[in-house]
Amino acid sequence: MSKASAYAERFNRVFDHIDRHLGDELTLEVLSQVANFSKFHFLRQFSEYAGISVFKYVQLMRLRRASYRLVFNRAEKIIDIALDSGFENPESFSRAFKNTFGQTPSEFRRHPAWQPWNEQYKFPNRERKQAMEVKIMDVEETRIAAYPHRGAAELVMESAQKFIAWRKQSGLSPVKTSKTYGIAYDNPDTTAPEQFRFDICGSVSEAIPANSHGVVNGIIPAGRCAVLRHTGSHDRIRECAYYLYREWLPESGEELRDFPLYFQYLNLMPETPEPELVTDIYLPLK
Repeated sequence: MSKASAYAERFNRVFDHIDRHLGDELTLEVLSQVANFSKFHFLRQFSEYAGISVFKYVQLMRLRRASYRLVFNRAEKIIDIALDSGFENPESFSRAFKNTFGQTPSEFRRHPAWQPWNEQYKFPNRERKQAMEVKIMDVEETRIAAYPHRGAAELVMESAQKFIAWRKQSGLSPVKTSKTYGIAYDNPDTTAPEQFRFDICGSVSEAIPANSHGVVNGIIPAGRCAVLRHTGSHDRIRECAYYLYREWLPESGEELRDFPLYFQYLNLMPETPEPELVTDIYLPLK
C-alpha cells in the first residue's frame, strides 16, 4: 500500500466511525485515536484533507441524517430529531439547520430545498476501499411502477418524495414487501442538468391505474446482468458504476444489452444508517 493510500485509509476509518456513531459523543480524543494521529496534528490534517473542520463535518453529517428524518419520517417530532442529533434543545438545532440550509427544520419538512442542501455535501472524493466482486446473473422480468425524474440530479430527492407519496397513498407497491429500484438513463457527471433522466421505481404485481402523482407502468426486462454490490452512502454509488464500465466491462469481453444500468436498493434511509445501506448495481448484458 502506498503512503497516500495508507493516509487515505486512516481518514476513511474516521469518516466511517463518524457515520456509525452520529448519536454518540465524538470527541477530539476519540477521533484522533481512530485515525492514529496525535490530537495536536489531527485537527489540521482533517481540515486539509476534507476541506472542512472535523467538528463542522460532524455537525453536517448529523444535520444530514436529521434532514432525511424530517422529510421521510413526518410522524417524528422535531424535538426528538434535534436531541438525537446532538443538540441540547430545538432552538439550537433550528438555528444550526437554518444557518446551514437557509430553511428552518419546519420549513424544510414542508418544502425541502434540495439544491442548496446538496451544495453542502460536496466533499473531496474518498479513495475506494471496498472489494469489487462482480457476479453474472440471469434476472427475471419485473413489472414496476416508475416515477420519471427529469432535471438536475440534485433534485432526485424531490422526485423520490413524490414517488413515496404515491406508494403510501395507493398501497400498490408497499416498501416493506416490494422491491425498490432506480434506473439510470444518464450519467450526471456528463449530462446537462436539464437533460438528466432517472426513474424511481417499485415492483408491482399488476398494472397500476392512471394517477395524479405522475407514476407510470414499466418493465425491467429479463436477461443476463453483471451485478456488483455497493455498501454505504448512495452518494458514492457512481464509483462502482464507473468501475463496471471502465474496468470490468473491457476486461470481461461482454457486450451491453439495450437497457440502462439500474440499482436495487435493498434497504433505505432513514431507517438504515448510511454506512449500512446496501445497493445492488445491475449492468444488463447480451
